[in-house]
Amino acid sequence: MLIAILSDTHMRDGGRRLPEGCAERLRAADLILHAGDVMAEEALAAMEAIGPPLVAVHGNVDSAALRARLPAERTLEVEGTRLAMVHDAGPANGRLDRLRARFPDTAAAIFGHSHLPLHEEQSGFHIFNPGSPTERRRAPARTMGIARVEGGRVTFELVEVG
Repeated sequence: MLIAILSDTHMRDGGRRLPEGCAERLRAADLILHAGDVMAEEALAAMEAIGPPLVAVHGNVDSAALRARLPAERTLEVEGTRLAMVHDAGPANGRLDRLRARFPDTAAAIFGHSHLPLHEEQSGFHIFNPGSPTERRRAPARTMGIARVEGGRVTFELVEVG
């Protein structure tokens, strides 16, 4: 299964659009995960309209309507592999161990908030931040993530979207 992973798209009023390289990868995916800070219901609806099912959590700047609609964290099973999602994973120091303790029965925790792409793995447990495809801030590039789930294992890839 091919999963496209986003976070921190910050699409307030329809004026900002996903880069075409990002939209192409969303269309090609079997599932889209969004780790929060969409900002507006209209933006979430536009991403849902791309086609593949979209699963999301809310972020700290999402509208009240999105915060009511989306959970702060969630765990889902994808082809026998459990994945966790949360927007803000807290300070960098100790993050991997903290997320492993918070989501003990998962293969990975996906998060956002910092806009800084990150992939770490230890003893089969992954933490993954796809960065942002629209608002890079201190990151060197605009990015998103791709995950592949096969045979009960998950792999992650960071992708620059230009």
